[in-house]
Amino acid sequence: MKGIASVVGLALSAGLLLYAIPKLEVGQGWTAPSVFAALWVVMMFVIVAAYLHDLLGVNEETRKEMQHVKRMRRWKAEQRLRSKLVMRDARK
Repeated sequence: MKGIASVVGLALSAGLLLYAIPKLEVGQGWTAPSVFAALWVVMMFVIVAAYLHDLLGVNEETRKEMQHVKRMRRWKAEQRLRSKLVMRDARK
């Protein structure tokens, strides 16, 4: 379901971008309409990038990588604890 919503959102935002670009007034210097057009296009590109980020599963890869790092930290902490226990038992 999440993928379908991202595809629909990407299609709508890309369609809106393609529809509106020819209608925007740019090229007349730093006038209010050209500044608005530039900011609007940048905002739409950010929205398209967010949908692509979601579709490509970048968060999923990062989540898996973070799980791996956490497992390694737990394993190292366990190893340190075991070595301390062995040292303590050896002193007795």
